[in-house]
Amino acid sequence: MNWDDRIEEIHRRREMAKAQGGPEAVAKQHAKGRLSLRERIDSLLDDGSFAELGRGAGVAERDEDGNLTGLTPANFILGFGRIGGQTCVVGGEDFTVRGGSPNPAGLRKSVYSEEVALEYRVPLVRLHEGGGGSVTGSGGKGSSGPIGESVGHGHRFNSVARTLGTVPVASAALGPVAGLPAARLVASHFTVMTRETAQVLIAGPAVVERALGVKMTKEELGGPEVHLKSGAVDNVAEDEEDAFRQIRRFLSYLPPNIDHLPPVVSCADPVDRCDDRLAGIVPKDRRKAYDQRKLIGMVVDEDSFFEMGRQYGPGQIVGLARMNGHAVGIFGNDCRFYAGAMTAEGARKARRFIEFCETFHLPILAFVDEPGFMIGPESEKAGTIRPGTAAVLAAASCRVPWCSILIKKSYGVAAAAHYGNHAHVLAWPSAESGPLPVEGGVAVAFGREIAAADDPEAMRRDLEERMAERQSPFARAESFAYHELIDPRETRPMVCQWLDLNTHRIAQLPTLGPRTFPTRP
Repeated sequence: MNWDDRIEEIHRRREMAKAQGGPEAVAKQHAKGRLSLRERIDSLLDDGSFAELGRGAGVAERDEDGNLTGLTPANFILGFGRIGGQTCVVGGEDFTVRGGSPNPAGLRKSVYSEEVALEYRVPLVRLHEGGGGSVTGSGGKGSSGPIGESVGHGHRFNSVARTLGTVPVASAALGPVAGLPAARLVASHFTVMTRETAQVLIAGPAVVERALGVKMTKEELGGPEVHLKSGAVDNVAEDEEDAFRQIRRFLSYLPPNIDHLPPVVSCADPVDRCDDRLAGIVPKDRRKAYDQRKLIGMVVDEDSFFEMGRQYGPGQIVGLARMNGHAVGIFGNDCRFYAGAMTAEGARKARRFIEFCETFHLPILAFVDEPGFMIGPESEKAGTIRPGTAAVLAAASCRVPWCSILIKKSYGVAAAAHYGNHAHVLAWPSAESGPLPVEGGVAVAFGREIAAADDPEAMRRDLEERMAERQSPFARAESFAYHELIDPRETRPMVCQWLDLNTHRIAQLPTLGPRTFPTRP
């Protein structure tokens, strides 16, 4: 092959690779309501910013004279691009080629995606749709050793682990995702799946039926209704474009890597804004619930709250927001689920979020309404005390600035998960705290007297009301148990002031080095 022929083949290979699995395969993908991978990348990234790696990688087909007649492209597309002007690495399985199950070049590009994100220290975005693996393995010669095995090269998942401690990682499930791609999907800081087209599976229906004799559809095994509650996926998207919007928004709060601080954006929302609705948002009847998400929205920069994992551990609220343009982590309680009590799932959610904020230098605002760990036989069977204590220790070892706004309840060991190391504490007039909630304290301390009373319920109510009065936040404020007892309407100005006072501490965080988390219970 002469020089001109080689140059020509380079360009022909690239054109053939752009065809992906061919027009019929792409049309079939569209018929299922799914975009092709190249369309997904173009939709996610800033216009014209994609710079592909390995454009001609794949298996060539040649005639007897050695002339190129066809190309089965690598079924993992990888490259650089920009999201909101920030450079990132993006990659994903091409379902139009072998259903996304990796061929040799595709597997190599897939594995390389973490390596290149680490080398350039930029965020990584994975767009997943594909099956578990390939019988040819990483060597392409029929090897089929253990998934982590790579003789002389270290563990295949080592770069996946290092990536999570170095750069932001966001992943989307946009179709059926099983086996190895499913593992890579959840090895992320943020995961989203499309409501109508995505399933996340360890193994598909055929394997499950053969092994367990259980017949189920892909949706029943691993659809959004399963995994939003399992915690394997954080959010659901109405369609692919919504998934891309969520990924773009998630990354907008974060630095490119742990060597930098989160970006600060311009803010038109006044720092001294005092929302009058905050004065009445907590009902005077302490048994009535309220909407803490509305409360959070009244405090943070307008329309800046981005929640993650709402249906998993629903008593705990976590997400990202901004205060005067600064990115912050939000940690709260939804008192409409078990009064906001911390379940095993809620504790795992809280710990993961705290450590995420630690990794990327996000100050934490905790809106506290915590009645304690969930109690009862189901909670004990779930081993709640172990993940619950792990969440407490994650908060206790925090280096990022932490401000806790005590809205209502702060009881038991679980409440300690809402106060970081040296937390700044602001309390509302509705605040109440102690070792046990009022109802539990009365039951323990006065159980015999209540049982012997002529009207047990009347006596119980009277004792609960009297004990609630004794837990007035004014007495605690007088003893300097809080940094400040505030009018709820002052919350935004007070938090913005606190954040401004911590500017120098935040600036030092990247200099402290990578965060390594100790063994938890």
